[in-house]
Amino acid sequence: MENNNDIHPVIKATDLTIGYRKGKHQHKVQEHLNFPLYPGEMTCLLGANGTGKSTLLRTLSASQPALSGELKLLNKSLQAYSEKERSKTIGVVLTDKTFAGALTVYEVVALGRQPHTGFFGHLHQEDNMLIQHAIDAVGISYKAQNYLSELSDGERQKTMIAKALVQECPLIILDEPTAFLDVTSRIEIMTLLHDLAVKENKAILLSTHDIEQALILGDKLWLLSKEHGLEYGVTEDLIFNHRMDTLFENKDIRFDYEHGMYYPLTKGNKRIAVKSTNEMLLHWTLNALNRHGYTCEPIENPDSPALNAMSSTELILSDANGTTIYNSFRDLLKALP
Repeated sequence: MENNNDIHPVIKATDLTIGYRKGKHQHKVQEHLNFPLYPGEMTCLLGANGTGKSTLLRTLSASQPALSGELKLLNKSLQAYSEKERSKTIGVVLTDKTFAGALTVYEVVALGRQPHTGFFGHLHQEDNMLIQHAIDAVGISYKAQNYLSELSDGERQKTMIAKALVQECPLIILDEPTAFLDVTSRIEIMTLLHDLAVKENKAILLSTHDIEQALILGDKLWLLSKEHGLEYGVTEDLIFNHRMDTLFENKDIRFDYEHGMYYPLTKGNKRIAVKSTNEMLLHWTLNALNRHGYTCEPIENPDSPALNAMSSTELILSDANGTTIYNSFRDLLKALP
């Protein structure tokens, strides 16, 4: 679907089918999946619940086998890797909260060196340098000697990302890394992951429901749906090709291509004509009116009221009762039937 010139994909799927085996029976979740994943990019996997996002991530991390098709990691069959080899190639950060509260941040990150040192392996100077580099890279060096139990959710997630980073894997897979985080921490983690992809030349794949941040920071999007399978590409190409509307089956949910967000389809039986020369003001005026059951029209109708939004404190409503100026949305909405 896209050409990255001479850059080779870290992982590549050809006609991949994912799902589960129960005895002799197969339950196919998705099939005929074809995609590459390149270093230096953060790719965001989006899709409704039940479309197979977690199944796909588990398959790519070799936590469960593919049902059929070809999956190559660094141009070698994924199944040909030993467990130790995979742990040096694929770093995984799960959505579950970590309960290693008795360990310090440094000790948790150091566990990521086990594929290189063995379970009881001694940490050499190079290992300690890599551990410190990973802790610095995620911006958590000021908490290096703190216990994990003393950290915020955002700091814990940074610690687990550092643990994956210190494995020196070309591929890092994360399952909803911002699920438990507040808005500030979500932005920090997504920004951090994108920076790590670029600066550390990692292929980073993450599933997320944080569509707003995925659109802002995702170099590539993977759109997974039951009807269309997997569609992938540069974020802006998918947007301008109107592929975001394929993500959810619910026809009452639409994607606002101008503002990059999903919204419920308005089913109001009240009509009003709205105009404004201010794009931001027009957007939030429509938002308020839609929420109150109004279908907004760009052209005035003699039988419908008309609203001219000059500013947030000058909202001019013309209806059968004449023309009234409201100085706040609160007053306008209270006056509307």
